[in-house]
Amino acid sequence: MYRTTDRLRRARLVLAGLAAVVLLTAGCTLPTFAPRVESAGEPSGAVAAPGTAPTWRACPEVADQLVGRGAPDMRYECARIAVPRNWGNGGGATAGPGTGETFEIALLRARSTKQRDRIGSLVINPGGPGGSGVDTAVFLSFGPAFGGLPSAVTERFDIVGFDPRGVQRSSPVECISDGDLDASFGYDPDPRAQESFDGFVTLNQKIGQGCGAKYGNQLPLYGTEQAARDMDAVRAAVGDDKLTYLGYSYGTLLGATYAQLYPQRVRALVLDGAVDPRQGLVAGSESQAKGFERAFTNFTRWCTANAGRCPIAPDARAAVTSAIDKARVSPVRGADGREATAGWVFYAVISSLYTEQGWQELARAIDRLEGGDPKDVFRLADAYAGRDSDGHYSNLFDANLAVNCADEDEKPSVTQIRQLQSQWREKYPLFGPALAVGLLGCAEWPGGRDPYPTGAATGAPPIVVVGTTGDPATPYEQTAALASMLGVGRVLTWEGEGHTAYPQTPCITDAVDAYLVDLTVPREGLRCPAR
Repeated sequence: MYRTTDRLRRARLVLAGLAAVVLLTAGCTLPTFAPRVESAGEPSGAVAAPGTAPTWRACPEVADQLVGRGAPDMRYECARIAVPRNWGNGGGATAGPGTGETFEIALLRARSTKQRDRIGSLVINPGGPGGSGVDTAVFLSFGPAFGGLPSAVTERFDIVGFDPRGVQRSSPVECISDGDLDASFGYDPDPRAQESFDGFVTLNQKIGQGCGAKYGNQLPLYGTEQAARDMDAVRAAVGDDKLTYLGYSYGTLLGATYAQLYPQRVRALVLDGAVDPRQGLVAGSESQAKGFERAFTNFTRWCTANAGRCPIAPDARAAVTSAIDKARVSPVRGADGREATAGWVFYAVISSLYTEQGWQELARAIDRLEGGDPKDVFRLADAYAGRDSDGHYSNLFDANLAVNCADEDEKPSVTQIRQLQSQWREKYPLFGPALAVGLLGCAEWPGGRDPYPTGAATGAPPIVVVGTTGDPATPYEQTAALASMLGVGRVLTWEGEGHTAYPQTPCITDAVDAYLVDLTVPREGLRCPAR
């Protein structure tokens, strides 16, 4: 159980880097800290049938369970709606009430603080896939004093979060054991020996077979297009004629899909940390390898320039590389007997690159690991993995695999992945091999595929696409690509570090707020400075 101050600090961490990528399964978010065994503040009560209005109930316990008594006093309401498991290619429901063929979608809304001036609802997706919109809506509703959304937004909008199908409280996909997740995260991120590589193939085959045995032909139904149609049901459930939406990282893909399916139902979409929907699985993974290498280089330069705050200066790259290499041979054992293997050290590095504020934490963690204390390495890696102190995981990665693999019809062979591991090691030495072997997750995933659309949002109003020049997980180059695909995208650039931009600085915040509240589109080519 976290102390109140620890929980609030973790909430700020989530808000600072809402979405990430997991090299285990090729795309994921930072954790929402809800263990698999018990979701925080489980919305309960009657489930509204498809097309009917839900019953909202007060649910202050959600914030209490997430961050404790330090949470701001907000008015939270929860509800559940039923959606068809399969909307069909034309968007029509193929299963409805009474058939048992529905998923339940959990909703939470934090009511606007000035109801008389309320515009409507701002629907949130934190990324992933696999991130909890319910948890994120709570954190974002806290306001600027806690790193949440600006008052200009929380005063005018109900902040609405939903857990997409398969995620946490919404008919969750649960088919990967804690033991298999420990093995995956702890595995060597660059298994060079054939025996080691084959072992990781076998682990991914085991995971795929287990999920296939449990869910069978339902696996393609967890894809992004189905979730985007669910989001239109969420729009209707909150009573809005048109959708106002804020999506981070993978949430940009979800929002872009919605805009293509329902362009006339869009009021305003902010897509922050853009994913290029047309790049494909392999190209997307290589783009992330390049992005993380660039972010890591920026971290090492910061260390050199700030040696007093970076105990692994002057050569931070050598210190981190050495720590991973040593962990391959002789991992440091913590007080609880857990070993900081190369995989756990690597994921501590990944976790720390999502925000510039994480750089000093990484340097300290590597320094303390060298001194024989792996506690900070585990803290950083576990925060990334969604692993609690008892060794339990949320269903973040179960859902991540289910969605990513349903979306992707590109399925690289094991032989191709082995070749990419070698090629990317030359180009992106620290992150390339891990991104390559991470492709095994979908390569060994069973079931059919249901790719999302990749066209223009013809008929939609202007959509704001936000990119960060130092973004490791969704590299900046993808921003223009998404805006161009939509045909109505307006690029807003933050010349900063870390993953996602809003609401990091006054320039970014003012531009996005004006768009959400007044529908004022940022001027063409607006670039906001890092500070």
